[in-house]
Amino acid sequence: MEYLLFSIVSQEAGSSTSSPGGLLGSPIVMMGVVFAIFYFLIIRPQSKAQKAHREKLSRLKKGDEVVTTGGLIGTIFSVTDEVLMVDIADKVRVRIMRSQVSSLLNEGKSDGATDAPAEKGKSA
Repeated sequence: MEYLLFSIVSQEAGSSTSSPGGLLGSPIVMMGVVFAIFYFLIIRPQSKAQKAHREKLSRLKKGDEVVTTGGLIGTIFSVTDEVLMVDIADKVRVRIMRSQVSSLLNEGKSDGATDAPAEKGKSA
């Protein structure tokens, strides 16, 4: 009796491990699915953001208001290939590397223009 029960259990266990499990049961296919999810949710959006930032840095020009990675906010006074001269206060200019610009506040702000948000907060 014990022998018969043992042989039935071993046959069932052997048959369940040899069944294919379908296409999605394969570990290689599952790794491919996980990689595709990571690519479309993490890698691709990050590379698009990097490309947009590089294009933004290449279009910097005199008069643009920028923020550096160190937190300085200023207006570009002059532009060379890799170095920007930025006005951060009256008669205070600093040289920064183009790659250290983290964001562009507004493009080509003229000296006579006023900020709309600053005007909105004032009452007449």
